[in-house]
Amino acid sequence: MKKICIIHAGGTIGMIPSEDGYKPKEGYIETLFEQIKDLKSEKMPEYDFYEMSPLLDSSDMTVNEWNRIGRIISDLYEKYDGFVVLHGTDTMAYTASALSFMLENLDKPVILTGSQIPLCEIRSDGLDNLITSMIIAADGLVREVCLYFGGKLMRGNRATKMSSDGMRAFSSPNCPLLAEAGISISYLPYPPMPKNEGKFNFCHFEDVPIGVLKIFPGIRFPLFEGVMTEKLKGIVLETFGAGNIPSDNGSLLPIIKKAFESGSVVAVCSQCPQGTVSLGIYKTSSALKKAGAVSGYDMTTESAVAKLYYLFSKGYSKEEIKVKMEQNLRGELSN
Repeated sequence: MKKICIIHAGGTIGMIPSEDGYKPKEGYIETLFEQIKDLKSEKMPEYDFYEMSPLLDSSDMTVNEWNRIGRIISDLYEKYDGFVVLHGTDTMAYTASALSFMLENLDKPVILTGSQIPLCEIRSDGLDNLITSMIIAADGLVREVCLYFGGKLMRGNRATKMSSDGMRAFSSPNCPLLAEAGISISYLPYPPMPKNEGKFNFCHFEDVPIGVLKIFPGIRFPLFEGVMTEKLKGIVLETFGAGNIPSDNGSLLPIIKKAFESGSVVAVCSQCPQGTVSLGIYKTSSALKKAGAVSGYDMTTESAVAKLYYLFSKGYSKEEIKVKMEQNLRGELSN
C-alpha cells in the first residue's frame, strides 16, 4: 500500500464563508476529510495530513512560505511515496515553479492542486482535484513537481493560471500535458526532465529582490531606472511577441547595461502565453540582446521568477546566472 502526505497550505479548497468572504479555517479540512467516504476507499492510498499554520490565501504567499513547504517535503521525503500540496489557485503556478527548482534531484511525485469552489460548497471541484491528485501521487509514474487541475496534469513550472472563474483554470501553453483524467487516468508522452544527478536535496531560497516589469505601449523606461539599477538583483521583462519593446529613442539600452554592472540579471519573457522569445529577430528586440539581457525563451513568467530566486540562492555569479537562465534545468523551457 502506497502512502502519501497531504500538505495543506491554504487556499479556497479549505475555506469557509464569513462576513468578509471566504477565509481559511485551521483544523476544518481535516475534519471534513473524515466525512468523505471516497477517501476511505480501498482504492485510495493511505495518507497523513499536515496542516501549515497560519493557513493563507495564496495571494499572501511569499518566498518564506515556499521555503516552508519545501522544507516539509524535504524532512518527510523518505517517509512517503509522494506528496500532495493543497494551495490557492492565484499563485499556485509560482509555488509549483519554486518547488521544481528548490527540490533538487527529486524522484517522487509532488502534486499541487486546489479548487475554485470550497469543498464545503455544492458543486465544488475540490473533491475530484484532491482524489485524482492523491492517486497520481501514489502511482509514482510522474516523478516531478506537477500541477493537477480540472482533469489535466501539467509540469509545475510550465503551468499558468488562465481563468479566474473557470473550472479548468490552468493551462500549459508550451509543454504537452503529462496526463489527462477521464474515466481513467491516461499518462501521456511528454518532454523528459533533465537527468537527475546526485541525491535529493532541498535548496533554501534567499529572499533576494526580484521584480517583474510588463512592457506597454508608450512606456517611458527612464522612469524605472532607479529601481532597475539599484534595488533589484533579478528583473523579468514581459515584452511583446518574440521579445520586442518600444524603441523609446534607445533609452532602455544604457539602463540595462547599468543594471548589469550593478549585479542585476535581466531575463526576457513574452506576454504571449504561447510561443518563444527570440532576441534579435526583430530590430526592436536587438537592443535587449546588445545590452546583455538573456532570453527566457518559452518560460512562463512564474518560472522565470522562481528560477532567478534559485540561481541567486545558489550563489552563482551574474555571468553564471545569465548562462543558466538560458539552460533547461528542470524542464522549464524547451530544448
